[in-house]
Amino acid sequence: MLEIHGFQKTTLLDYPGYLACTVFFGGCNFRCPYCHNGDLVLSPGSLPLISEDTVLSHLKKRQGILDGVCITGGEPTLQPELFDFIKKIKDLGYLVKLDTNGSHPEVLKSLCHSNLIDYVAMDIKHAPSRYQEICNAPSFSMEKIAESAAFLLEGTVPYEFRTTIVRELHTLKDFEEIGAWIAGADSYFLQSYQESEQVIHPVFSSYTKKELEDIQSLLQKYIPHVEIRGVDA
Repeated sequence: MLEIHGFQKTTLLDYPGYLACTVFFGGCNFRCPYCHNGDLVLSPGSLPLISEDTVLSHLKKRQGILDGVCITGGEPTLQPELFDFIKKIKDLGYLVKLDTNGSHPEVLKSLCHSNLIDYVAMDIKHAPSRYQEICNAPSFSMEKIAESAAFLLEGTVPYEFRTTIVRELHTLKDFEEIGAWIAGADSYFLQSYQESEQVIHPVFSSYTKKELEDIQSLLQKYIPHVEIRGVDA
């Protein structure tokens, strides 16, 4: 059974450029301390279960109005029935955006090669040398993360990389390493950390706009298109 534990029926933010809805899957193989979807990651069973039929029924009613569906979590690629679910969405004529931590490159590749995904947003948690510090995952594999990133860099499907930046966890040196790792990427978004009730360990803080702009400038040596999200203009 699909572990759908959240459904936002309309969003202009989750799938940039399109009017979409967002499906939230429960469960994740990472335990990033700044994650703002703590309930989905730590205790999805405590949240209401939303049926596949509920989502698909809404999509049928909104054909011609909504453009796409954002699949997020948690970590969606953990869902065994993800392929069939996305195929049903595609059969209704929708674009599909996948948010992923990149830990299952075999699933990511298969979805993309099957033409089931129109856009991928992959989280870059940290510099490769410090990745495990963020993920706190016993089954963590940097090789699999790197494989997913390398696949997206090939340009098989439109994509973006993104990092939620936390003052206590990320440094300029880390972003030098990240920039060299994903050099030439289509786009990289720096997301300012935001405190909320659902953060797993709410003890962090964000960089200032000026500090984020300094990180942006550093990264532009490697990646021409670097933008900042979550900071007022």
